[in-house]
Amino acid sequence: MLRHTFYYLTVVPGFSVCLMATFILSSLPAGNCCGQAPDFSEELPRIQPLEPAEAIKSFRLQSGFKIEQVASEPLVTDPVAIAFDENGRLYVVEMRGYSEDEKLQIGRIRRLEDQDGDGQFDHSTTYVDGLSWPTAIACYDGGIFVAAAPHIWYYKDQDGDGRADESRIVFDGFGRTNVQGLLNTFKWGLDQRLYGATSSSGATIQRTNAAPINLRGRDFAFDPRTERLTPISGGAQHGMSFNGWGERFVCSNSDHIQFICFEDHYIKRNPFLAPPPTRQSIASDGPQANVFRASPVEPWRVVRTRLRVAGDVPGPVEGGGTAAGYFTGATGVTIYRGDAWPHDEYDLAFVCDVGSNLIHRKKLHRTGISYQANRIDEGDEFLTSTDIWFRPVQLANGPDGALYVVDMYREVIEHPKSLPPVIKRHLDLTSGRERGRIYRIIPESFSQESPAKLGNLSNPQLAELLDHPNGWHRETAARLLWERNYNSAVPILKRLVTKAAHPEGRIRALRSLKSAKQISPTLLHQALSDPHPQVRRHAVQLTEELLPTSSRLTSKLCAMTDDPSLLVRYQLAFSLGRIGVADRIQPLSELAKQDAKSRYMRAAIQSSLGSGCGAMLAHLAKDRSWCQQSNNLPLIQQLVTQIARQQTAGDIHELEQLLQRLQRENDGLAATILANLNPPAESELARTMTTGVWLQIREQMLTEARQFAQDTNQTSAQRVAAIERLSLGQLVDQTPLLTELISPSEDLRVQLAAVNTLTQFNHPTVANILIEAWPTCSPQLRRQVSDKLMTRTSWQEQLLEAFESGRIASGDIDLPRWKSLLKDNSPILARLNQLTVSTATSADRHKLLKQYQAALQQTGDPHRGKKLFSQHCARCHKADDTGFEIGPNLAAMKNRGRQAILTNVILPNQEVNPQYLSYTVTTQDGRVLSGMLTDETATSVTIRRDQENSDTLLRVDLEELRSTGRSLMPEGFEKEIDPQGMTDLISFLMSLK
Repeated sequence: MLRHTFYYLTVVPGFSVCLMATFILSSLPAGNCCGQAPDFSEELPRIQPLEPAEAIKSFRLQSGFKIEQVASEPLVTDPVAIAFDENGRLYVVEMRGYSEDEKLQIGRIRRLEDQDGDGQFDHSTTYVDGLSWPTAIACYDGGIFVAAAPHIWYYKDQDGDGRADESRIVFDGFGRTNVQGLLNTFKWGLDQRLYGATSSSGATIQRTNAAPINLRGRDFAFDPRTERLTPISGGAQHGMSFNGWGERFVCSNSDHIQFICFEDHYIKRNPFLAPPPTRQSIASDGPQANVFRASPVEPWRVVRTRLRVAGDVPGPVEGGGTAAGYFTGATGVTIYRGDAWPHDEYDLAFVCDVGSNLIHRKKLHRTGISYQANRIDEGDEFLTSTDIWFRPVQLANGPDGALYVVDMYREVIEHPKSLPPVIKRHLDLTSGRERGRIYRIIPESFSQESPAKLGNLSNPQLAELLDHPNGWHRETAARLLWERNYNSAVPILKRLVTKAAHPEGRIRALRSLKSAKQISPTLLHQALSDPHPQVRRHAVQLTEELLPTSSRLTSKLCAMTDDPSLLVRYQLAFSLGRIGVADRIQPLSELAKQDAKSRYMRAAIQSSLGSGCGAMLAHLAKDRSWCQQSNNLPLIQQLVTQIARQQTAGDIHELEQLLQRLQRENDGLAATILANLNPPAESELARTMTTGVWLQIREQMLTEARQFAQDTNQTSAQRVAAIERLSLGQLVDQTPLLTELISPSEDLRVQLAAVNTLTQFNHPTVANILIEAWPTCSPQLRRQVSDKLMTRTSWQEQLLEAFESGRIASGDIDLPRWKSLLKDNSPILARLNQLTVSTATSADRHKLLKQYQAALQQTGDPHRGKKLFSQHCARCHKADDTGFEIGPNLAAMKNRGRQAILTNVILPNQEVNPQYLSYTVTTQDGRVLSGMLTDETATSVTIRRDQENSDTLLRVDLEELRSTGRSLMPEGFEKEIDPQGMTDLISFLMSLK
């Protein structure tokens, strides 16, 4: 019900989203109705910065820690990213052109040095200048990679004067449509590739003599030597971090910590696999969790809130005139990997909130293949500041084991288009351009040691550092060895595979030997028996290139299906795809019998079945007890669906043999298999299914399905399952029964199932049946019917004719959604526009918003409001354990206030978070679907409209995918609820905890 949009207040590159239609704000006149500009100068005093020595006093840090300032202006200004080189020098990205001065090209890279070794930087040089919106940096081979969309650059100082004299563009094509959604965060992976976040502006990487690479919804990694870039799983906004095990975490402005569950290249192997989401939101207190700031609210925010409440300027209203209380600018998620603090493995995660002037801390707990992140500081934060200029934008693990904080230090962090001119003219959005600070957080007992100078070490010395307790040492040593081609280090690396004291050291040794092309089956065989599961997991992955030629490794992997660690078994399911089809079926089946209840394990298993699905299904079917368990049914359905789509002769033969056996044994699994077989029309399998054993089983199943569907003594669930199976028959045979089941006397679930089954048939008769039944349909059934009729062009023609003739009223159809499905040059759209009044203008909806202001003055009943929420909102929102979380969880709305809720309802398209934009998909078979794009992988996209309507579509089936530019929630909710009902609904939402 509530619009799928939020107004994100805090904005630095990628750190929060100020959304669409903001041109309305920036185009407003600066004067009032009499032409005189209101003067807010007295209410909008400039907030003065704190000098570096005073700023350090503004912090409050949890017990046991202290914060030190290691650099400040003039050594550094506007820092947004940092990278330490092998000798402890710090390269800093200065985004001085934020937020409106991209064309000035005043961004630069500074190099800071600590010349006296006291832990404070005391010397600065300008390494590169003349950049526009630089955002990320990494050291490599004596130089640096720098992200400055649309490019990734490489710079190097060849003559030693501290300034780069070599420069070249490595990649081109990164989007820069939004200063908040630029590529960011370079991190070295264990495989010696450089990983980066694409962010919301996307990218189409241009390559010479090769097809462009589209990175929408995914991140990237590249080999600096070969400059080969590949898409990887990801797609969050700003920030990325590896833990010591090589697992990856990302974040978005209002989803502050997410875990990457699998890598794209595994999924890509099987184009018929539609996997679960690549990213999991893992915060136990929710994506947009509460935060507890210590800083005051900026005066301009208070004035803007008041103007919005009065309707003098458009825009949502924050609760109580503040932006406090929840994540709006989460950025820079970082897993602590240092050795200066006491910690257990890699269970400490830190996230900045740049608008609330704080750093948040969480403890990670392993849950299956993923994690749960729990707040450590109850009712508080790890670090807060009373200074609103404090803008923590990124964090980094340092050579000394400390956690480093990058402070952009700005007076105003806000997208300029979200500021009304009457306020903006009193602000200076460049204020702070000549300021910036970098801090480190260390234990109170910290003792400064001599700075690390790894660049001066020999290769054997670097190899020994792979077992260092500090993650920075391990990562930097591994990078340097790779740059030097591992000369003289290989014997030490081989020893460390089994003798390193830390499991992280054993992993680094394995990965380095792999990069040096010196890894052997013998070493891997030893590592596969390592006592630590993470070492075994990496060893399993590293066997993949050797499996085709090593029977010993193949045998070892096939014997590991009972490994006690789910992590190892999960990797094993992916890696078994590299052995022969005949050899992989048995171990994959054993993994399925243990772990098929996990959708991620099912995806891993199916990723290894680019071929062999029929053999796998036949093998699993031998275990009747396993097949009868409901948790295992999804895997059977996935395998059957792939067989139907893939049309491999061997699989079809296996399936026919299986069905013959199941029929002889009168096994109900045969019906389950056929119920999930939906091969393309006119395909060989479709023709085969009309003969022999296929036909016999299908006719028997259809007879039973018709009996169950009509039998009112059966449960609704049983009848629905039977109705779904009727799609295996011919439309002409099923029409009478399905038409009968679309009756007001039937259970609504039965009616919905009948509609869904009817619309499986692509025939004009279907639309005739549904339009004929329209007068007797309930509102919920009408919504389902109209949604289905909008999915095919021929049905849309019939729906439009019914609309034109008056058989269907305009108020019964979601016209904005229908129009969003149509292309601009569509004849149907032209006819619709002639018949209907165009969507209300922005001014009309603002008038409507004023009319509903009375709802804020009345007393509401939360109990009635909860009922309204269940009726109208729960399909897309979750609140008080009611509903389904497609749009944002509404508990956070309480923090934004009653006015914000009302504005979100009446003006759903005023500012649309890209996360909640509606997309339209056209499939190869002519269907047109719309909804929120919730996930993208190499093989699939997932479109979700509400709880009941979600489609994961294989890319091989797509003809077109486009954004509508509008919110998933349509305008016009006021038709469903009067002002008193709005009062009740708002009262319910305000009562949420």
